[in-house]
Amino acid sequence: MSSQDTANDREKIVSKLPTWLRQDLKVRAAQHGIEIQTAVEQGIDAWNALASAPGNIDTSGAASFSTFLPEGQWDTFRQTAADRQTSLIQGLAQSVQLWLEKNPAPTMQRTKHPRRRIVCNQKGGVGKTAVTAGLGAALAEDHDALHPVRISKHLAAQLTDTPGPDDNPLEVEDLPGLGRRVLLVDFDPQRHLTKQLGQDEIPMDGETESLSKHMTGQAKGSLRDLVVTITDERYGDRLDLLPGCQDGFLLDVALSQVRFREAALERALAPLEPFYDEIIVDCPPSLGLSMDTAIYYGRRREDEPPGNSGPLIVVQAEDSSADAYDLLVTQIEDLRDDMGIEIDYLGIVVNLYDPRRGFIATSSLEAWVAIKDPRVVAVIGDLTDQRKAVRLKQPLLSFAPRGEQSVTMRALAREIS
Repeated sequence: MSSQDTANDREKIVSKLPTWLRQDLKVRAAQHGIEIQTAVEQGIDAWNALASAPGNIDTSGAASFSTFLPEGQWDTFRQTAADRQTSLIQGLAQSVQLWLEKNPAPTMQRTKHPRRRIVCNQKGGVGKTAVTAGLGAALAEDHDALHPVRISKHLAAQLTDTPGPDDNPLEVEDLPGLGRRVLLVDFDPQRHLTKQLGQDEIPMDGETESLSKHMTGQAKGSLRDLVVTITDERYGDRLDLLPGCQDGFLLDVALSQVRFREAALERALAPLEPFYDEIIVDCPPSLGLSMDTAIYYGRRREDEPPGNSGPLIVVQAEDSSADAYDLLVTQIEDLRDDMGIEIDYLGIVVNLYDPRRGFIATSSLEAWVAIKDPRVVAVIGDLTDQRKAVRLKQPLLSFAPRGEQSVTMRALAREIS
């Protein structure tokens, strides 16, 4: 039943545990950030201390389960089980269940303001929409399930050898989903986000309301009536979309007649904010007035900590992205100086990276990493999963939940949280 592990002064025990209980233990331990062996150790201590054994647990179909415990704890447990005339499998199941009851899933911490992520770049075709959708899905995934995540605390510092999508030195670990309430805002009149997620765009007519009409004061109804939910059990009811409308092409002209136009997007979205932890805006490839409203919306508010909200800049490892990046940063800095506001960059995402493209790709990645402020927070490989997901009108994390791009999207969500 056991063997000695002298290296760690712990004893390896081998028993059985129902699969469902083992999965609950794995998820809950990850939610609390502790090792499974520590959770089992605490559960056995609590079970040994009970005046009597609790009710029996259905252990049918129990499968092999091994862990490491402090030396001597398993012997004490065996004696307690014998005294209670309880099998070791039953006693272990009761111990694990007791630990789960004493350590409920942590409650989600809600902030005063939702985090506002402004996904942007003046250049089209860099994959802003794919990053918006992937980031939103990663933030909304089930908190009571485990999902593969590529772990990185300081990603830019580790990209010293310009790794490719299949040559990443960072490890993958199963972690609980973040379980946040997310609103994706399709702010691009091309409406790619709406189309990619298989939703109907808002028709451009005189009667139907849209985000643009709410921004320019032409709407009378509630913007919330336009929001649709992305239906997938992995997101629960936490992932919503505000669909796009073609009338966004006329927004810059309309905004020129609006008082304090920089705050137009904030005024429109304010009624929705209490319902969400995250609002992610998929911006058009533009440097016009509408982009000013998005940048302003992502500014740091008076009682908001640094780094909660701001622009997330999506680029590719090629020269034209660098030119567009310079134009965007100039616009952001001009707005910051003109209005006296604080704007925190959330980072740079190098998207669609493929080192097989040679020197231009690898040297461009090195140049992005060398910027440091803002720093590179993700490098997403140019793989087929995203293109297939778009063709099928599914979120990437629904189509290929364990794929390389999905794993990296989850890392990005944690990197900027």
